[in-house]
Amino acid sequence: MDHRYYGLPFLSALEVFEALARHLSFKLAASELNLTAREIRQQIKVIEDELGVPLFVVIGADVALTAPVKDLYAKLASIFSKTCDVLTSIKRGGRSRMSMRSRRSG
Repeated sequence: MDHRYYGLPFLSALEVFEALARHLSFKLAASELNLTAREIRQQIKVIEDELGVPLFVVIGADVALTAPVKDLYAKLASIFSKTCDVLTSIKRGGRSRMSMRSRRSG
C-alpha cells in the first residue's frame, strides 16, 4: 500500500499508536483522541497489518508494547515532541510579528 509520506503508515494511525503506547490503556488513549476503544483497535490493526508484526500484547486490561516496536514508540514520541516545540515557536513568532504590526499601525 503506497502512502503519501515516505511509505509510512497513515499518520493518524501513528498518532493512535503513540497515544496507546504512552498510556498503555485503550480507555485513556481513546479519551485523549476523542475516539472509542474500538476505533483505537482498528487503527492499531492498520499498522500491524502493514508491518506484519503485533504492536501490543493485551492481557485482560493490561497493555504492553511488543519488543520490536519499543524503538518505534521512542522515535515517534521524540518526533512528536520536537514537532510540538517547532509549532510553539512558530506560533510565538507569529504573535510577536502581529503585535509589532499592531503597534506600528496604532
